[in-house]
Amino acid sequence: MIASLLQMDIVWADPKANQQLAEKAIASAPKSDLYILPEMWSTGFATQPDGIAETDNSDSLLWMKDAARRYDAAVAGSIAVKDSSDGTFRNRFYFVKPDGDVVYYDKHHLFTYSGEHHRFAAGDKRVVVEWRGVRFLLLVCYDLRFPVWARNHEDYDTIIYVASWPTPRVKAWRTLLKARAIENQCYVLGVNRVGTDPTCQYCGGTALVDPYGEAFECPDNEVACVSGELDMDALEAFRIKFPVLKDRD
Repeated sequence: MIASLLQMDIVWADPKANQQLAEKAIASAPKSDLYILPEMWSTGFATQPDGIAETDNSDSLLWMKDAARRYDAAVAGSIAVKDSSDGTFRNRFYFVKPDGDVVYYDKHHLFTYSGEHHRFAAGDKRVVVEWRGVRFLLLVCYDLRFPVWARNHEDYDTIIYVASWPTPRVKAWRTLLKARAIENQCYVLGVNRVGTDPTCQYCGGTALVDPYGEAFECPDNEVACVSGELDMDALEAFRIKFPVLKDRD
């Protein structure tokens, strides 16, 4: 499987503009089975969702469905949404397949340092989705700091983290992506943004990390893409040869 990680400069609170940027990013990337956008890719990271959050059947989600169909690939990324079933705001990570099937994960670890927990409701379910022979665990940004939530129970092959991770803490981002890959014997796909929003600056650090902790990264401070193969045969051979997961806590 080929995955493309899209490092975007998100336009604040402008879904239409960001749909156009995402379209351009996908079109410029190599032919892939999976395209991944950052956290809250359609608006930028918002802790005050009024006037920012979209509906749970928004134009941005419809665009993701259409793009998945046109490119015959899965399209993934999180959107700030207001859930029509209960009126709560959610940081919702969508994984959209070409046939219109949509799986989503609601961010579990809300970023209390910025006040995200005051307006958003936390999800309580781990979500693994299978696509073209690869099992993906869906996680969002601050989830990266909590290894127990991401622990591999031999139920996934790859973790996807979509993020808006600010520049001052990017060393932790890079370190923890590698740690999650090594300790869970899996691929890790970490997609961060570049640019600025009303409160933060972002330098990127988008990376495809293999199970040995080797990272293939986008250049810092640039709109860019990194693509790579997720080799399931090689991963399985590594897990059989060195069965660390059998000894997990």
